[in-house]
Amino acid sequence: MPRVLYTLFLWILLPYIFIRLWKRGRKQPDYLRHWGERFGFYPARTDEKPVIWLHAVSVGETRATVSLVAQLRAAYPQHQILFTHTTPTGRDTSVQLYGDTVQRVYFPYDYPFAVRRFFRHFRPQLGILMETEIWVNLNHAAQQEQVPLLLLNARMSAKSARGYAKFAALTRPALQGFTAIAAQTADDADRLTQLGATRVSIMGNLKFDILPPQAMLELGKALRTQFGSDRSVLLLASTREGEETLLLAAYAALPEPRPLLLIVPRHPQRFAEVETLNLQHGLRCQRRSLNQPVPAEVDVVLGDSMGELFAYYAAADIAFIGGSLLPFGGQNLIEACVVGTPVLIGQHTHNFADASRLAVEAGAAQRIHDATDLCHAALTLLHDPARLKMMSRHAQSFVEAHQGASTKAMHVITSVLPTSH
Repeated sequence: MPRVLYTLFLWILLPYIFIRLWKRGRKQPDYLRHWGERFGFYPARTDEKPVIWLHAVSVGETRATVSLVAQLRAAYPQHQILFTHTTPTGRDTSVQLYGDTVQRVYFPYDYPFAVRRFFRHFRPQLGILMETEIWVNLNHAAQQEQVPLLLLNARMSAKSARGYAKFAALTRPALQGFTAIAAQTADDADRLTQLGATRVSIMGNLKFDILPPQAMLELGKALRTQFGSDRSVLLLASTREGEETLLLAAYAALPEPRPLLLIVPRHPQRFAEVETLNLQHGLRCQRRSLNQPVPAEVDVVLGDSMGELFAYYAAADIAFIGGSLLPFGGQNLIEACVVGTPVLIGQHTHNFADASRLAVEAGAAQRIHDATDLCHAALTLLHDPARLKMMSRHAQSFVEAHQGASTKAMHVITSVLPTSH
């Protein structure tokens, strides 16, 4: 009965879903493409290889799969890897990472007819969902179609756990429908178990296993030359709405000469908006997409390109990780650390609580209180090259100390889907 009521509620929401897609599509046209896939209508399959299905919601989850996909290909060379995504940016990221070596479609909405069509179209031998993807009808359909489902790199914040606990009649059977769950931390595992999950292990965080593409590191060097090799660079990475106004105001208040500010909004549909904010604060802004040397009089470079975040980290002296200045929960700081870029983070990092805490403890990251504190902390570090270099070493050591999650994930996968050799 709870699942029936849940499904009825989804049907009531159906008009809103179309309106939401349309609104998003006005800002980001890619949301208007492939609508049918979200309801279980997919292009004809081009081959009959057995399928391993991997669901990665958006950019961060997709990037985190690189080391796991490499091991999946080695262990299951006869299988086709199918990616599902929720956002167009996640889908674009898988194109950048894997090209046409994988299939990719949109994740179906959690309507019984849509998830049933998905399973019967692709007939996956195994489904792997990343992080916090718990869907009532999807998990029920997987059991009906006898498709084992794994929840890997699983995380469950205290706030999310309280929310799921309010709907225990739905959450518990959905969690118990997973063949196995591998959590990032012991705290994540405990919260998932308290919500009703069984067969829970701890694997660590796949994002520690990521390797920056050499091409991005080379691009980082080229960008640094464009920026001016004698000028310090402060990167504001994955900033969110409301944060840029605070950050740009604090930066504009700094005395000249100021470090070059490189700002990369989290969502590409906001590039024009952030460019306007720069002008409103009296800052001279140049878009990265111009691909031209940055004159000394330019204050800000707007990172308006996709898939180049590693290059931005490699080109920067210090990186602030957005989503943490205001209560958005933060973004992934590991990508900055892996290239040895010292990190500044705000107080709001509950989405990456464990990684943020460990990074601060390791000396790879420093917390700031507000935008003014961020600018002052950045200037202090930039005027202390020895400390900056030490933080860089700590950042790389921090990542190396926590690698190995993809190997543990493969142990879970092969226990469910044995290899042929």
